[in-house]
Amino acid sequence: MNPEPGDIKLHFLDYWRVIRVRFPLILLAFLIVVITTGVMTYYMPRQYESRVTIQVEEDDRNMTIFNNDSGVRLDPRFATTQFNIMQSTGILYPVIDSMNLIQKWGREYGLQTRQQAYYRLRSMLDVKEVRNTALLQLTVMSRDPKEAADLANAVAKEYQDRRIGEQQDRVDRSLAQLRDEVAKQQITMETLRDEAARIRKESGINDLNPDTSEDPMQASERTLVTVEEQVSEARLKNASLATKFAQISKMSDDQIMRSLRTLEIEDPTIQQVLPQYQEAVSDEARLLNSGLGPNHPTFRSLRAKREVYERQLADQIASLRKTFSSNVEMAEKNLAALENQLSLSRDSQQQSKTRSQSYVEAKSKYIQARKILEGAQMRLQTQTMEYRLPRTPAKIWDTAEPAEGPSRPRVFLNMVLGVVVGLVFGLGLAFFVEYLDTSVKTMEDVETFLGVPVLAVIPKNVALLINAPANHPDAEAYRILRTNVEFNRKSPDANTMTFVSGGAGEGKSTTLANLAYTFSQGGYTTLIVDGDLRRPTQHNIFEVDNEYGLSDFLTTDVPLDEVVVHTNYDNLYLLPSGKLPLDAVSALNSQRMVDLIAEVKNRFDMVLFDSPPILGVSDASVLASAVDLTVIVVQHRRFPRTMLQRVKQSINNVGGTILGVVLNNVDVRHDQHYEYYTSYYSYYTPGRTATKVGGKKRKAAPGVEPVQNGSKPAGAPTNDDNGDY
Repeated sequence: MNPEPGDIKLHFLDYWRVIRVRFPLILLAFLIVVITTGVMTYYMPRQYESRVTIQVEEDDRNMTIFNNDSGVRLDPRFATTQFNIMQSTGILYPVIDSMNLIQKWGREYGLQTRQQAYYRLRSMLDVKEVRNTALLQLTVMSRDPKEAADLANAVAKEYQDRRIGEQQDRVDRSLAQLRDEVAKQQITMETLRDEAARIRKESGINDLNPDTSEDPMQASERTLVTVEEQVSEARLKNASLATKFAQISKMSDDQIMRSLRTLEIEDPTIQQVLPQYQEAVSDEARLLNSGLGPNHPTFRSLRAKREVYERQLADQIASLRKTFSSNVEMAEKNLAALENQLSLSRDSQQQSKTRSQSYVEAKSKYIQARKILEGAQMRLQTQTMEYRLPRTPAKIWDTAEPAEGPSRPRVFLNMVLGVVVGLVFGLGLAFFVEYLDTSVKTMEDVETFLGVPVLAVIPKNVALLINAPANHPDAEAYRILRTNVEFNRKSPDANTMTFVSGGAGEGKSTTLANLAYTFSQGGYTTLIVDGDLRRPTQHNIFEVDNEYGLSDFLTTDVPLDEVVVHTNYDNLYLLPSGKLPLDAVSALNSQRMVDLIAEVKNRFDMVLFDSPPILGVSDASVLASAVDLTVIVVQHRRFPRTMLQRVKQSINNVGGTILGVVLNNVDVRHDQHYEYYTSYYSYYTPGRTATKVGGKKRKAAPGVEPVQNGSKPAGAPTNDDNGDY
């Protein structure tokens, strides 16, 4: 369930109240921390800072024959590794020796061994990484600015030389390893080459390119392929010629002449004579059509010419048929020869493959080994050239210089931290003390631990009302108390009450006197009975004689009228304590006490009994059991809450009736929580007169003569400064 806004505000005000109440403690703790910080800062030795900026590169390339990966791998642990290397003995010991630090620091700090000097130098070093860069900052702190600069430069130079030396050693080892691998590969390649040559010689293999990856059988395979191609062409040609010859054999001369182009036959004689023959036939037909007879000389001449052409064509076609027949026979013979050659080539190829199989494998291994060797030799040359180039795995960009002013102590930072720590320590101490403080702090504490209401909250430094001017604001707190007493008692007959407290000095006597005065000013006939027979104070407050009083009434037969004194204030009477008896408890716990209470109940409107602390003596318990009501006076922030529970238990054990609690001596300037209950100070208007509470007619105290007025003492007690104990 979420808290209400008012609860949150009240919670914050409670914290603010603790701060205001414990402000002196907070201020004291704050000042102690700040002053201590200032003193320590003042006496701290001045230290000077010098810094070197180094660029570092990761160089972990291992040169091997088969590693071709040149990509850069960034190790996230590289920077941390370099931090530790810079602070290692391998770097710092040479610096200590070169700068003769053992002798120098031996005179200044009493160091005697190199290990002691190493630990001191390491404590002076600080290495940091510049974010998102490959830069490292090496810082040295020393009381001597020149020493700080020299040490920073010496450590950086030693680290740089060590990195360069390590890189050169690694390069030399890698190149030597690579050369060994190349030499081994050279021997392997030569061995495989000799083996391939031996097999080639024993097998009688004719390899024209023994140092190439070409297959030695490729030449014979190419020959076989050529023969196969020739056989295929011969078969195609033979088939084509046979087809044409078959067609020509079936065709007449005339058909052959008309189908030359279709048969793809090109004969110059036929191509030359055939047009002339066709022209003679055409002319002969034209003459016949013109009416000339067969015996006409022109016609006869043209016929003789046509017949000559015809004989020429017939002879040429006969020759063509004969030629085609010869070509077919020749093609068949050529095809048979090629097929015989193809068969021989295939047999030879198969035999060669059988003999060269082991040679091909040996040659392949040799060629592969030679390629690896060539690659390794090339890599060796490349790496040799690359690694011989100048490379700097650690480069110093900024050298250290003597500082002009001290870097430590950082006065401003130390004082700021001192202020912060002082505030935190002061606040923490305040809340810790507040946590340990189990005294009554709030009205809720009273109501929680005692289970009784708070009748009034009396501010701190409230003086006696009889000494205050008329209508003083301090009286309003007691008017509130008077009103709460009036309305919280069960009946008007319950008019006798005693005021008790757990310890001395809680202000119950002053509270009783001011409340009695307030009742009297309100028209109540009020009697104060000083029941504190051990340390009475009421006669001092009202300046009356204490020669005779309560003790005389309880131990003798003196009448009440002779011991009751009328004070200088209207309606206010006092029964002093009288002479202190030897046994106060027996005197109070007597029949005369019972008779006294019965008599004063009828003669006075309010009867208030003062008593000693209830936890100190048993007098207060006797009074609490005898009167109608008991009011517990609790001083704010004084005694623990468990003490209040014992007070309540003591009253309950004797059968007393607790009316409520008066929370006394509250410092409202610090505990603003109580300003709600004392806000009448800002609203109080002088000139207002007190009025009577209720309409009841007040009782008189017949036969009681007032005492003479006396001057008020200058140092009259207040609610927290009185003779109460």
